[in-house]
Amino acid sequence: MAANTGVAQRFTAAIKDHHHKRLLAPEVRAPPLPPSPAVTLPPVRLSALLLVLSSLAAASAYNARPRLIVVIVIDQFRGDYLDRYRDDLPPGGFRTFLDRGANFSDCNYNYANTRTAPGHATLFTGAYSNGHGIIDNEWWDPLKKRMVVSVEDESTQIVGLAASAKGSSPHYLLADTLGDELKLATQGKSKVFSIALKDRASVFSGGYSADAAYWIDQDSGAWITSSYYRASLPRWAEDFNHSKRAEKYLHQDWKDSDGHVLRSAAPVAGKPSSFYLLVGSTPFANDYQFEFARELITGEKLGQGPATDLLTISLSANDILGHQVGPDSPELRAMILATDRQLAEFFEFLGRNFGLANVWLALSADHGIPPLPKIAAALRIPALALSAKTLRDQVNFTLSAKLSPQHPAAYVKEISYPLAWLDADAFAAAKIAEEDAERATGEAMKQAGFRAYYTRTQLAKSAVPSTEEGTKYLHSYSPVGGWYVMGVPAPFTVAGMSGTDHVSPYTYDTHVPLSFFGLPFQPGTYRTHAEPVDLAPTLASLLGINAPTHSIGRVLTEALNPAQRPASGQKSSPSTKAERIEPAVLSLSGASH
Repeated sequence: MAANTGVAQRFTAAIKDHHHKRLLAPEVRAPPLPPSPAVTLPPVRLSALLLVLSSLAAASAYNARPRLIVVIVIDQFRGDYLDRYRDDLPPGGFRTFLDRGANFSDCNYNYANTRTAPGHATLFTGAYSNGHGIIDNEWWDPLKKRMVVSVEDESTQIVGLAASAKGSSPHYLLADTLGDELKLATQGKSKVFSIALKDRASVFSGGYSADAAYWIDQDSGAWITSSYYRASLPRWAEDFNHSKRAEKYLHQDWKDSDGHVLRSAAPVAGKPSSFYLLVGSTPFANDYQFEFARELITGEKLGQGPATDLLTISLSANDILGHQVGPDSPELRAMILATDRQLAEFFEFLGRNFGLANVWLALSADHGIPPLPKIAAALRIPALALSAKTLRDQVNFTLSAKLSPQHPAAYVKEISYPLAWLDADAFAAAKIAEEDAERATGEAMKQAGFRAYYTRTQLAKSAVPSTEEGTKYLHSYSPVGGWYVMGVPAPFTVAGMSGTDHVSPYTYDTHVPLSFFGLPFQPGTYRTHAEPVDLAPTLASLLGINAPTHSIGRVLTEALNPAQRPASGQKSSPSTKAERIEPAVLSLSGASH
């Protein structure tokens, strides 16, 4: 594994700076649950049946119970989608979670920087940006004098391509992940893998000690990884790439149920023709990812070892399409229904290979998405699309007029909306210190239309109002990067003159699904408040391992079968009583019981 200068120091310092919150897991003895209708058991005495079911349900990472955990993250999937399209969903797929799993319908991120990289880091560290350090997909590096990508690592190389290219790693991450704690607890016996079309989604899902994180080369669609994880692709992955499976998707038409062509993945002369652009916004991208996931499970013999294995799959197609067409388009509905079918097929694959009593499933998303501004405006809801470049020019004009009227300067280097990255050198030339520079920039941003702002120095001191908004922006803070100001946008305001974008503290961006399926979980819909930070500590507690180092989430005890809940006096549930509906047996098909 390639060395990463300063990683250990940053990681150690971050651990010392945060409170490590733990909940002791009780002794786990499972209740007798009915077997899946798909499983035929020979006649046995009741005591023997209870013993078998108890051994299946008594979770322990150390004894491969369950054999495999699969976490599905759908990039840009709002929490209301499952209710909006529920009547269109057949058994299997999403209904595995809705009818036969524990579904938290009120799950919201409690921060404002709802981007892909922070979202995946949050899900698997159980912390927000002020714990894991990932503030955005990219940020301004004052030493390198440029924007850097959240996973770029110049000490590594891409593995899987003939040409040399800079690799990726989690070296900016300031906290460990669920997969890291699983590796530590089992002393490396557990296998941990992650896959996504995007490198940042895969890298932050897998964490530091993953056996590999895989993503695609955007031009060719070939699956690649980084020398941080391994020196070469395994044979099964090489064979997958050599079989040219990506090419079969390049000339397909995506059609709706009536046969109308929604999109074509065929290259067009004179237009960009990368796999990512052509296939990425169609359901074929998810088909491709699940193909690779099946090969990975088989090739790496997941679920066959002495300890629990973990696989995370981040489906990127929904995000690529959603940015273009918004959450209310017929195309997005068709994408969701296609994803439902793909999940059902993948869950059937897991059932055939492991038996679903030996698998836990979890579902969530890294963020939501607002409607297209024109859709909101048509309903008389104030909405606005703006240009980040125009906004940056306007802020710089205001700052120059105030600080150096005779010498206009680019005081703001970049606006990664709504984050403004400042040029410390420009302010130093005007003899302006950081705190004053950030405040002046914030005031210029308010003149440009932002409702409010939070500065880096303000957030570093935790000097925010005791409000929900203040907490969200405090959770969005990171020491990574240079001077910055976080603007608070007006609702339904997005950067970009076409399509839509996500990065706000509002529910259309923060509301995501959080669902679990498996023996420890009591089926039903739970309307108690939950957050994505709860996923990692809940799974860790059930497995009998430590929660990630900076986890602030709670164990979702209201959704656990009685024997999995903590002893009286342990505090991990909200004060409000959960509403639970439609209890069901552990099965992918058939009626609820």
